[in-house]
Amino acid sequence: MKIRFASVNEQKIRDAEEFLGKSGIEIVKFPVRIVETQTEDLNQLVSDKLLDAFKLIGKPVFVEHSGLFINSLNGFPGGLTQTFWDRLHAVRFSDLIGSLDDPSAVARTLIGYCDGRKRHFFKGEVTGKISRTPAGDRGFEWDNVFVPDGYSCTFAELGGVHNDLSMRRRALDAFITHLRRG
Repeated sequence: MKIRFASVNEQKIRDAEEFLGKSGIEIVKFPVRIVETQTEDLNQLVSDKLLDAFKLIGKPVFVEHSGLFINSLNGFPGGLTQTFWDRLHAVRFSDLIGSLDDPSAVARTLIGYCDGRKRHFFKGEVTGKISRTPAGDRGFEWDNVFVPDGYSCTFAELGGVHNDLSMRRRALDAFITHLRRG
């Protein structure tokens, strides 16, 4: 089975290829840049992104977006995590959030899939906290500041274990289950 993925993010594409490939699902890359709705609401963001991708491609396609939902900030920045991150970067993000009385957070991925008739959504979550200082490789977004529950190090420091815990993997697993039922 082949499935189209609208994304320009190479790391997300690699993750999707790895997780879906193990289930015999091949990714067909559509590197289209979609202007994202600027909202905290991850569901609205992914829904809008999915409709835009389907209009561009005209065939079944999926999109993905991830965000951090900081508990003491009432779930902010949520869908705006990338904008927030781009302004602050790792050190300032950790200084600000990791120093809160409650630095706990939920890392959430939402996948939207349009099969040509209906839209379907698949969520994956990992609970944890924001570290007081970044640690590990700074190559992929906020992996170097998020410490999953049950661990004392960031996603970036976990190496391959990160993929086993990943919220993206959890969302992709739910997506695979849906495709198999298809």
